Amino acid sequence: MEGIEYNTQYLNFLMVHLILGEYMEFNRKPTIQEERLLELLIKKASIVLPNNWKDKLLVRPMDDGDMGSLYLFPNGEIIENRILGKQVCEFQFTDLDGIEVIASLNIDTNGELFELDIWKTDFGKLIKFPNL
Repeated sequence: MEGIEYNTQYLNFLMVHLILGEYMEFNRKPTIQEERLLELLIKKASIVLPNNWKDKLLVRPMDDGDMGSLYLFPNGEIIENRILGKQVCEFQFTDLDGIEVIASLNIDTNGELFELDIWKTDFGKLIKFPNL
């Protein structure tokens, strides 16, 4: 019986670490390219954020066919029940394959960063973020 109990504890240990590992990969810091695009959109939108808004920002990729859209979680807080407020800015660029891409910055109903919505007009996978 001790062997079974040990194996169960070990399996529980592995499960927790696998779940935490997936969670940490799912919610992550933005890449440099994502951060630069967000900076551009925030500046263009003329919204006021704390100077350190990037420090704790976490992102989660959307299931959008790899177009690059992200859910945004300011202050490192994963709050799932927020509601889309409005679009505050958009920026259009051309991907490496010549397809137009529209990046929109949306805030929630509390005025906090909500999502970076990226739409490649052919619904294809984003190849490269713009050089900013």
